[in-house]
Amino acid sequence: MNLRSWMKKSKAGHLLWRIFIGVMGGGITIFGGFLLIAPGPGVLVLLAGLGILATEFAWAGQAMLKTKNLAKSAAEKSGLPLWAKYLIIAGGLLISIVAVLIYYSK
Repeated sequence: MNLRSWMKKSKAGHLLWRIFIGVMGGGITIFGGFLLIAPGPGVLVLLAGLGILATEFAWAGQAMLKTKNLAKSAAEKSGLPLWAKYLIIAGGLLISIVAVLIYYSK
């Protein structure tokens, strides 16, 4: 028996589980929103938070699908070839890693 099914045996446990998922998923989603304007993989973290929320809340699953479709349409509108998109993503990731290493090396 896993923790989730054990918690959902009672009404209080079910409520506690939903609160736990809401706090964890909401925190990760908010952090992903922050990363959208800061250097980092904002969309991926945002989708991860929504994915956690979607395990308990139907509205989060719909929001996750809308966000994925919005990101896909924005990528298609850019008109860049696939290799250029991968190069930009890899460059952004490299810059983020270097920035974190420089920040924490002091």
